[in-house]
Amino acid sequence: MGTLRYIVCIFLFFNLSCTWQQTTNTNIGQNSMLSGKAALLTTRFSSLEELKKVIKIEYTLEDVPQVSLTHSSNGQEVNSVIRSGISELDIINAKKGGFWDHVSLGLNSPYVVVNRKDIMRVYLMARIRCNLFGEGDVAFYNLSEAIMYNISDDDTAGINSKDLTEKGFINTFNHITAQALMTSVFSERLADFISDVHELRKLPELVTGKFTKEQINDIEEGPVDNYIDIINNEWGQELGKVLRKKYNISRETNWTPELLANYLNDIQSYYSWVFQIGFKPFRASDEIIIRFSSKINSLLMGVSGLGFIDLIFDLF
Repeated sequence: MGTLRYIVCIFLFFNLSCTWQQTTNTNIGQNSMLSGKAALLTTRFSSLEELKKVIKIEYTLEDVPQVSLTHSSNGQEVNSVIRSGISELDIINAKKGGFWDHVSLGLNSPYVVVNRKDIMRVYLMARIRCNLFGEGDVAFYNLSEAIMYNISDDDTAGINSKDLTEKGFINTFNHITAQALMTSVFSERLADFISDVHELRKLPELVTGKFTKEQINDIEEGPVDNYIDIINNEWGQELGKVLRKKYNISRETNWTPELLANYLNDIQSYYSWVFQIGFKPFRASDEIIIRFSSKINSLLMGVSGLGFIDLIFDLF
């Protein structure tokens, strides 16, 4: 991925320094856009067979079943390999269960035990918890909604109405933005782990390809949507690595509203390049920016031994 990160880094250096993206009108056809840009929309596909023309899907059913997904963009590619294993549901059930449930989870996935507090931090970033962070708490999904609402009015008028639904831009923005932030704040491995267990909870058949007819025909909740989510997660991780380097982000970083606004404006610039649309910029004074930057800092404070994360674990 070294070459890919270099190309993305060059793109960011020359194109992401502005805080305002001018509206870009485009006559690029749907097929051209899908084959040449590093993000996908579920609303642009009508079948699994159509998706297979864009994503290379390979199954390995011997020993531990796994699926390999590869997506190429402008001569570069991302690849994700998901193996049969624990899912998000297994983690939730173990948390609710007794001692032996915890032991079983630890044996099946030592990574969960070692990284349980960071996994919980991500869990809380992805969910609204007003009892912990105050009234008006925001999560990853709220950021993706805000990004969609930032699409320039001129471009919004020309966008297919399906792309403006939850399974259109919002879902794509949610996966790429959340994975970028996870990668920048924590690590690519943690972001990848979160991606895998989440998708396996929704559809464990993803690793075998043995879908029912109903699953195949369910574009919004079946393999089409899940495979697109996985690929978008990979592009989000690549973007997160570049932005982590650009802003010198570490576990000790203080997420000021200015930093988060600049970070998200860079992500919007990436979407502008991908989809050939313009965006209104985030500002440090935006309430959503102030709230989410404060949330990140509150969660990372647990690293310093203040006991915040331990308290949260007791609440779930």
